[in-house]
Amino acid sequence: MIEVKKIGPWTRVGQLLAAAPRRMQAAFDKALLQEGHFLRTKIVEGIREQAPGGRAFVPLAPTTLAIRQFRGFRGTKALLVQGDLRNSITVVKDGDRILVGVLRTARSRSGKSLVDIAALQEHGSQPIVVRITPRARAFLHAAFRRAGLDEPSSGQPGIGIAIIQIPARPFLAPVFEAYAQPEQISRRFLERVASQLSGDFGRV
Repeated sequence: MIEVKKIGPWTRVGQLLAAAPRRMQAAFDKALLQEGHFLRTKIVEGIREQAPGGRAFVPLAPTTLAIRQFRGFRGTKALLVQGDLRNSITVVKDGDRILVGVLRTARSRSGKSLVDIAALQEHGSQPIVVRITPRARAFLHAAFRRAGLDEPSSGQPGIGIAIIQIPARPFLAPVFEAYAQPEQISRRFLERVASQLSGDFGRV
């Protein structure tokens, strides 16, 4: 008969093995959330820098800037007036998935659907016909005069309409294309899990 003698902290080893499934699941969950917040940060940075994923936004039209300034807002950046859209970008954990974007329930301060606004900015619009009331026309004239602009050529004074089109300013897709390729996500995820488990289980 061969006698086997245990040498070392076997009690501790047993504790670690018993706790391993729970520790692994906790590490996975935390790594998922960290990845979601990493992508959210990149989206917010992209809006702030006006180039999500390195793809520059279409600049705002001079008429848009004139209206902003007339209303007292001096900023010149797209998608940033009150910050509602930027602040609505959130991270939600759904089981083993992480969702990063704008929730369908999100609303602006004025009650508008932010997911609709996000889709409009992401994809742009078709030409939109806007009826210009006398009050709106007076407002536009005053705004353009203050900015040194003529009446926009899209206006139709005789019939009281204007045709506008919002260009696409994607702020989600370029970030996912730049930072969310499968190999990138896998590498970051494994590094995060390894970092959390390294104290007791060694580095992966």
